[in-house]
Parts: sequence; C-alpha cells; structure tokens
Amino acid sequence: MRFDVVIENGLWFDGTGAPSARRHLGLRDGTVVAVSEQPLDTAGARVIDADGKWVLPGMVDIHTHYDVEVLRGPGLAESVRHGVTTILLGSCSLSTVHVGATDAGDLFGRVEAIPRDYVIDAIGAHKSWSSAREYVDALESLPLGPNLAAFIGHSDIRTAVMGLDRATRPDVRPTPSELARMESMLSEALNAGFVGMSAQQLLFDKLDGETCRSRTLPSTYAKARERRRLNAVLRERARVLQAGPDITSPKSVGAMITSTLGWGRKPLKTSLLSAADLKANPALVHIMGPIARAMNALGGNFRWQHLPVPFEVYADGIDLVIFEEFGSGSAALHLRDQVERNELLRDEEYRRRFRKDYDRKFTPHVWHRDFFDAEIVACPEPGVVGKTFGQVGRDRGVHPVDAYLDLVVEHGTKLRWRTTISNHRPHHLDKLAADPGVQMGFSDAGAHLRNMSFYNFGLRLLRRAHAAEQAGTPFLTLERAVHRLTGELADWYGIDAGRLRVGDRADIVVVDPAHLDASLDEYAEEPVEQYGGLRRMVNRNDDAVTAVFVAGRQLIADGEPTPDLGTTRSGQFLRAEASAPAARLDPVTA
Repeated sequence: MRFDVVIENGLWFDGTGAPSARRHLGLRDGTVVAVSEQPLDTAGARVIDADGKWVLPGMVDIHTHYDVEVLRGPGLAESVRHGVTTILLGSCSLSTVHVGATDAGDLFGRVEAIPRDYVIDAIGAHKSWSSAREYVDALESLPLGPNLAAFIGHSDIRTAVMGLDRATRPDVRPTPSELARMESMLSEALNAGFVGMSAQQLLFDKLDGETCRSRTLPSTYAKARERRRLNAVLRERARVLQAGPDITSPKSVGAMITSTLGWGRKPLKTSLLSAADLKANPALVHIMGPIARAMNALGGNFRWQHLPVPFEVYADGIDLVIFEEFGSGSAALHLRDQVERNELLRDEEYRRRFRKDYDRKFTPHVWHRDFFDAEIVACPEPGVVGKTFGQVGRDRGVHPVDAYLDLVVEHGTKLRWRTTISNHRPHHLDKLAADPGVQMGFSDAGAHLRNMSFYNFGLRLLRRAHAAEQAGTPFLTLERAVHRLTGELADWYGIDAGRLRVGDRADIVVVDPAHLDASLDEYAEEPVEQYGGLRRMVNRNDDAVTAVFVAGRQLIADGEPTPDLGTTRSGQFLRAEASAPAARLDPVTA
C-alpha cells in the first residue's frame, strides 16, 4: 500500500478514550488508511518521525468568535498551531449569517472587543450570502485551515427580522409574522447543517455604534414565549442550545438550566456558560457538577462549558468587558471620546458611584472587585509597575478606586494591568475537568484580542493530566483527557471530527510531551493584519506541537505554519447529523 504521509512510532490516541499504543499511521487522499503495529512502507511518502511524541486527533474548540476574522484570515493560524482542527462559530447569540455590515459592527465590536470599523469593512467586502445555505457555501469557498461548524445566533436573526432598534427595546415584542420568520431562519440554518442556536441573557454584553449604543444584545430582550418557540425547533431536531444566563437573576439561571428537561417532549441539548471557580463566588464551583447530574438524571441533556485553565485577563486602561457588569463601569465604556471619558473619570460624583459599585461585594457578579488583586504590568510611570492598584492607593493615601482612576486619566491605554477572574485553585480545576457534566471549551478565540489568550487551552489540560499521572495523583487518564478535547465534543455536537482510526479524516496533531512546560502559560503579542495591525495577545509555545494535519494536508511543521495554511483549502464546513445520539455519561474519576 502506498501512502502520502507516514507518521512513525508515535503514541497513538484514537479519540475514543481507548488505551493508547505505539503505532504507525498511513495517510492517503486526506484519510487515515492504516494504523499499524508494524512499520509501514514509506516509499514516496512524507515521513513524520513521532518517536517519543503523542499522535492525537485534532482538537475541537466549541466556543469561538472567529466569525469576522475567518473572512480575511481563513487559516485561523492562532488556533491551528496549537492543535485545534475544528472550530465552532456563532457563539453568544452572535453570527454574521443575516445581519448587514453596520449591524454586525454594532453587535460584535464592543461585546467581543473586535474593532468595529474592521467588522463593518470585512462584512461589507465579503458578504455575498443572504441565507444560511449560501453562508456555508461562502465559507467553503475560502482557503480554510481548520474545519468549521456553526451556531446560528439569536441576536443575528432577531436583528435581521425586527431591525436593531426594535430588537433592543424592552417594550417591543415580535409580531406573530416576525416570530414565524425567526423560526423559519432557525430551521433553514439547521437544514444547512448548523449545530444549533446560541442565545444570551447576560446583561453586561453591550452594543457598539451610535443608534443603540450601550443597549444589551438583542437576544436579552426575548421573552419566554419567543425562547420556547425557538427551543421547540431545536428540540425536534435534537440540536443544541448554547446559552448564557443573566447571573444576577435566579429566574434566568433556573429557566435556562431546566429548559433541557423534556417533560413529555424531547430533551433540549443545552450547553450553558459557564462552569468556573469564580473568585467573586468561591462556593459556586461546588454546585456546578450536581446541577448537571440532576438535570441529566431527570431526562435532560445538559452540559456546562468550561475553560480548563486559569481565567487571566489583561486590560489597557479601563477597556475591559468586566466593567460592563456595574453601572459606573458601563457609563465610562459608553463614552468613546477620550476627552469626555476623562472628564467623567475625574468627576467626584462619578467616583463616589464607582466606589459604591466596587464595595458592593455581595451581589452576584463575575469580577472579584479587588484592586489589591490587579497588577500593573506596564505604565509610563515606572514606579507603579509590578504593584497592584491597591498598593498604589495605600502608597498615595487614597481609595484603590481613586488610585486606579487617577492612573487611567493620566496614562489611558498605556496603563496595562492584569488579574485572574476564576479557575485559580488547581484542585477545583481538576474536578471540573473530570466532571462528565462539563465540556472543555469557552476559549473565546478570536475575540477580546488585547485581553486574553487561550488558544492553547487543550495543550494546557493535557499537560496537567500528564503531570498528575506522573505524580501518581491522576484526575483523568491521558486517554480520557484527549477524548474530552476531541471525540466527546464531536459526538455531542453531532459533527464528524475528533477521531483517529482507519477511515477517519486525517485531522492529526503531533505533540511533544517534553515541551508541555511553563511556556504554555506565557503570552506574546502578534499584529493582526486584518484588524489594521492591532497587536493581539497570543500563545507561542511552538516546540509543543511539531505537526498539524487537516484532511491529510500538513499546516503546521515544527510549530510554524506551512505555506498551505490560509492559502490552500484544507478544512470544510462540518454539517451536524440529523439526530445525534446523547453522549454517554461516565462516572467522575476525580
């Protein structure tokens, strides 16, 4: 048998959780055609020496915001170089299937911290589609690096049907014909192979632009009847609802969790944001797993999404989405003009409001609101670098809020700082990673470009699982960790990915475990050409991934993109199966 590529002597994982084994893999015409204990004939083949390395199915990233970037950078190299070969678009109620360029800019710009003007320009230049099926065709006409799958965004279809202004007014409900049109758009997307619909009730996701600036996303204005109608379409087709509840409202949280239950109907496959060990609410982590197990025991099909690494964020000045969750922070972000914003930040009445919001610790919130846990990493004033805002306030004899606002007024976006919001306790991270009611995801890849970088989250989970096994304190077997990042996700979302057996598409990652080291935790910056050279945070641990293949084509070699990445089509749009079976829930192994 002749092969295009032979991968020799690697420790092979098939993505099912089955035991790993040393094997030789043969690839031909984009497919795995041999998995052999014995060496294969390498005549005429490209040979990859995987001795001492792991050979895995390509990883699946279930939560990204690459909807805009993919149009001008279809290689999506920042994910591919870290072993991700399948990417889901359309998260958090946001997609670009139906909205026009300006509305897309308003929807994506502020919420996802993607420059609004570039969103408008990219959609305006590339949009050739007017339906979900045409959108899929447009994606497949691009030189895709990874495979894509997609949600249709509730805010997308609501805006397209009602107009952005009416869709974001609390006193406006869709007419019967408008609601029927939304159902039709959702059905059309499912017919085109979308995995489901994403929705949002979280109230600190705010619109950009002028017309509806600082209103929350259109999906947040939907009432129970509208949500039930759309969920009924998903139930009938066994497709997924990805959603984020309003964490300040027990009613919203409870409604989204219990929506998975059938009560005489089909269960609704529900993936909810998010399972995290929040500093702001350290008790919350203890109920995530039990909630999922209870819903599934009662006949639901429920999963939390979880980022399996510490949720560390950076900010330039006050430009960070966590400030949207309280009134004074949102008021500052509402102002785009720097002069106006600085006038507000200097105002003593405003500062009193900010201090009051900051000191309100016992209401539901995401940010811990502790400026003693916020380190300055860059500033034109060198004496404050390395200190927290709390320390600066103590040195100056002022409240931490005033120390922070003084520095923002003085230095603007030249003041750069960081904090960790959640997932800071390793024991709880391990428990969440092993919990069958929790999915690995929530990377937000492609968004918050200056704020965070989790493109290599899968590698970081593998490192932790491997280290625990070596220490004799495993929380997941390495095979199970691979399964959680690959086949388990593909099966639940009903897409053809995440497996590495004879007959499977050759989406393959070769990992060098010797380089799953501290470099995985480091950040770098890289200019994004399609966003005017904006420098985004990225990961650069290039020794960890020695090769990545998509459909048998090598896109990464020794950690670096090959000329094929982004220039020759390798990936495809993965259409969801008509009715994907519920994934089996294994016992927690923590």
